[in-house]
Amino acid sequence: MLILRPLLRSVIAPSQVPKRSPFLQKFQQAGPVGFHHQRPRFLTGQSGPPTPGNDAPNPVDDATESQEEDEREARKEKWKGTAFKMFEAAATTGASIFILACVGITYTRYYKWNVLEKMENAFREGDPVLELAATGKEIPKDPSRSEIEQDDEYDRWIPRDEQDKINKIISGEIKGRYHLLLGEKGTGKSSMLIDAMSKVNGEGCSMMEAHADLEVFRVRLGRCLDFEFHEDNIGSLFSIRGPRDAGAILDIERAFNKLEKVALRRRAKKGQPLILIINQAHLIRDDEDGRDLLELIQQRAEQWAASNLATVIINSDKYWVYERLKRFATRMEVHQIKDLTKDRAMQALRNYRMKYYKEKTPNSVLEEVYDKIGGRLTFLNRVAKSEDMLAKCDHICEMEKTWFLNNCGILGEEMDDDVMDQQKYASTAMVLANALYHLQNEMETTYDPKKGHILPEVPLHRARFIMTRADFIRQHHELSIFAIDSHAMVRADSVPMQRAFNEICSEPGFEKFLEATLDRIGDIESLGRTKELTFKDLWEGGKYKLTTRNKAGEETGSVEMETVEKPEKDDDGEDEGDD
Repeated sequence: MLILRPLLRSVIAPSQVPKRSPFLQKFQQAGPVGFHHQRPRFLTGQSGPPTPGNDAPNPVDDATESQEEDEREARKEKWKGTAFKMFEAAATTGASIFILACVGITYTRYYKWNVLEKMENAFREGDPVLELAATGKEIPKDPSRSEIEQDDEYDRWIPRDEQDKINKIISGEIKGRYHLLLGEKGTGKSSMLIDAMSKVNGEGCSMMEAHADLEVFRVRLGRCLDFEFHEDNIGSLFSIRGPRDAGAILDIERAFNKLEKVALRRRAKKGQPLILIINQAHLIRDDEDGRDLLELIQQRAEQWAASNLATVIINSDKYWVYERLKRFATRMEVHQIKDLTKDRAMQALRNYRMKYYKEKTPNSVLEEVYDKIGGRLTFLNRVAKSEDMLAKCDHICEMEKTWFLNNCGILGEEMDDDVMDQQKYASTAMVLANALYHLQNEMETTYDPKKGHILPEVPLHRARFIMTRADFIRQHHELSIFAIDSHAMVRADSVPMQRAFNEICSEPGFEKFLEATLDRIGDIESLGRTKELTFKDLWEGGKYKLTTRNKAGEETGSVEMETVEKPEKDDDGEDEGDD
């Protein structure tokens, strides 16, 4: 069967028709004009003779073109799949980043809110300090002692004159100031603060213990404020640099920043300032880091006191803290805490004895105890726990005397020059102790029937003049040998220490022994400052002539020096020239 295509010619532009060569034109024109030999094409699909526009198809070319077309289609499909996968990956990555950013922002906001919430919770009712103070140690009572059934009148807490003001400060009634409690150790400063906190159940209060190491101070401040310094932040899992790389001082500054935000929220809600108590501030070292820390605390205390945001209470045993804070203090109020008076001390001892032994102690014994140890609460507590109170008083006095001699004992004129520096330190303490002993002997009244002991005291500048040194008094004060109050008055640290001064300075020969020690120190210093000059030329008959002149350069005199031979002695021990 013949498959014939219709005679359909496509219109070909003349420019598209290829030019034939003259040789081919002649060859094709041979034969009858206009006669074209046509044969039908079988299986080729071509109708009519091959023309420039209707060439015979090549099966190999058709297969190649079909394969290339398939490859082009495959490449297009491949690029479409790759583009789709790229878009899908980009969309997934973008969505992941967006979700991660949303989670990160949400977590950061929650973490900051949680930090403030935890810090605010630290100032709510209840405090670990109150829980620790509530667990007291009791001593089993002795049935053989005189006991009483009713002990309601024996309150374990002795009210002091300063207690009312401390209560008002803790409760937030007194605002616009920050406070420094200054006094010797064992006078009851911390006890007053804890008692005032217990009356408000720790509402709005928080207490921390200071430390010499800034890292330990940072940790204790964080525990006091319930602040972790971002150490519990999940960002540390991604190796994000945290704020802990900066140092303890900056961490403390960040904690105060958070505390300021909490104080603002509390003032808006309740209208009362927060109370931050820093106990034992004297443990901070008096070096560059310690002074920076005190300056940081004081700056915050000044700002918070001016805005009624928070009240900072600093409790210290040593005078140097007051000296440091006094330089830049504007709103600081100083409270000097002293020993109990005689009536309060006897009442405290009676109550202590009732607490530990359920015993009613006679007034004569209480008065004798006070005469020996004074009104220091720590001594009264130790005596009240003892079986024999009078023997315990003697033991306390002996321990204070031993402490003083171990740190400031003098060696006399036989001491070696290697210990001169230590003896300078010790002799200055002995000189001041001797001066206080003589001053007590010159006082008209040293004991008041109602107030009790009246210890001799001298101003700080006078004490330095007596000691002939200005730097040693602070070291003696740190050893609790001498006490310096907020009025810069120097006295013995306690009644037992003054009794030790009196016993040592009243011994026979003490004045001569102290004078010999001072002379020996002076001789060693003089020997160290002495220079020995040797004129070698004089031993060989040489001479030296010294001329003195006045300011105008005029000669006022001259001295000639020469050696003289030593006179020889005869057998009788007399000079040869003597007849």
